[in-house]
Amino acid sequence: MNLDKDLLAILCCPETKQAVVLADEQLIQKVNGAIERGAIKNKAQKPVTEKLDGGLIRSDSKILYPVREDIPVMLIDEGIPLDQVS
Repeated sequence: MNLDKDLLAILCCPETKQAVVLADEQLIQKVNGAIERGAIKNKAQKPVTEKLDGGLIRSDSKILYPVREDIPVMLIDEGIPLDQVS
């Protein structure tokens, strides 16, 4: 994943305005595994069916915003609550 550092510096959670940081590869693999099993829903309670290329984690580590094709999806309803990932 190739996300511009200047872009990352200005992005924040659209809901709480908390800072976001890049998710590590291990977390993305866990989330993608849960997506394959059909165990992940976004904040809108819709199943997430498309694997992630990467993600941005809110500073409280509760929400992951997906990154697909190097584009962060910073929509409140698209956020993935991380309490679903074990």
